[in-house]
Amino acid sequence: MSRSSSPPHFADLARAERDYDAARSVILPIPYERTTCYMKGTAEGPRAILEASHHLELWDDELEIEISSQGIATLPYLDPQDERKADALDAIREGALEPMRDGKFVVALGGEHAITPPLVEAAKAIHGDIGVIQFDAHSDLRDSYEGSRHSHACAMRRILDLELSTLAVGIRSISTPEAQLIRDQELPVIYGRQLPSLTPEAFRAELDRLPESVYLTFDVDYFDPGFLPATGTPVPGGGEWYPTLALLRELFASKRVVSMDIVEVRPTAGLHATEFTAASLAYKCMGYLAFGEDEPRWSDG
Repeated sequence: MSRSSSPPHFADLARAERDYDAARSVILPIPYERTTCYMKGTAEGPRAILEASHHLELWDDELEIEISSQGIATLPYLDPQDERKADALDAIREGALEPMRDGKFVVALGGEHAITPPLVEAAKAIHGDIGVIQFDAHSDLRDSYEGSRHSHACAMRRILDLELSTLAVGIRSISTPEAQLIRDQELPVIYGRQLPSLTPEAFRAELDRLPESVYLTFDVDYFDPGFLPATGTPVPGGGEWYPTLALLRELFASKRVVSMDIVEVRPTAGLHATEFTAASLAYKCMGYLAFGEDEPRWSDG
């Protein structure tokens, strides 16, 4: 279930800052790709993100701290490629349970979006009633796609099967049956066309519909492909960097984010901004996590 080589440590931190026992957050790289249908290559996403993270500057000018001071451990690859699909997803769930039980904030790096349902199952097993907030271009609400109920295109439908509350942000690519499901179940969706006019107050009102604890899944095709092109299905009209950070900071301030994933990075020669942005996104979220906790692990001095 593991690759022949160990993953690079996130941000190439000093040994004390990547010690598992002391770390607040852990990186779980999952190079799983079975069902991508347009442009493949997301299995290489985790390594590319981790390698890009070595070039991050660790001081954050917004939060005015080194986010890495809270500790960020990197776990071995969780790579169940040789197992049957259902067994592979079970292995992903079981692989996430241990660090979650240890109280770690798990940041899973995909791989395709099919990894999200087993990760959410693990978070639900640990934290009970949780909501799921999805940043994405696609609704991923198909019941089955190309013969599989565990396709990346079915990720959020499988989460609905868990009877969890959801909020989708940035959606702009959707099938007719998915649109009908959204109407029939009155699922809350902030469409891509609504992002430019989305106010903090309106976003906060949508967050208020979710339970106190939430899981965050972030498909990088949420971003506009002019800004972030190296993903499996780039869709025009997506989010921008600073407005998105404002939404994420509000999310972490308003809710208890228990775990998260970043998926669908497809490394492409000459387009390294995608994996670097994904690494930056993970680092920012770990910073917002600590700022949102009652007892931050650093001073503002």
